[in-house]
Amino acid sequence: MDKEDIQRTIKRIAYQIYENNIDEKELIVAGIAQNGLTLANRIIMELNHIGSLNVELIEIKVDKKNPRNEVSMSKGLVFCKGKSVVIVDDVLNTGSTLIYAVRHFLSIELKYLQTAVLVNRNHKSFPIKGDFKGMSLSTSIKERIDVRFGDDEGVYLS
Repeated sequence: MDKEDIQRTIKRIAYQIYENNIDEKELIVAGIAQNGLTLANRIIMELNHIGSLNVELIEIKVDKKNPRNEVSMSKGLVFCKGKSVVIVDDVLNTGSTLIYAVRHFLSIELKYLQTAVLVNRNHKSFPIKGDFKGMSLSTSIKERIDVRFGDDEGVYLS
């Protein structure tokens, strides 16, 4: 994917999120640091162009090498209570990062909990899926997906 492909994909994901949450008073978009947060910001920019949905951004920090370590957020978990939340990450690979982020939210009552990813690699080790996904790539386990935002923006397979 090049920069234009990424932008088109983000716009499509934003429309899907908007359609699924059109009746919500407030939507929390929780981006997993680093690239998930960048993607979440871009989704929110598109959501703001689409309609008048009140959207709040939260940053989630998950240790991707040791996802069982404590998950932290830029706002307290109670801020999300009773609301709809979309957790955003750039790549769904084995699912460990995303499932530990989801697990963090399960300690409170939410209205809805959904996930969005730019790329789904189809190598899941955990029972989690991207509710909103940009593209699915069937790759070998040895291949790597690199999502870059900014300079040299694109999705690269190596």
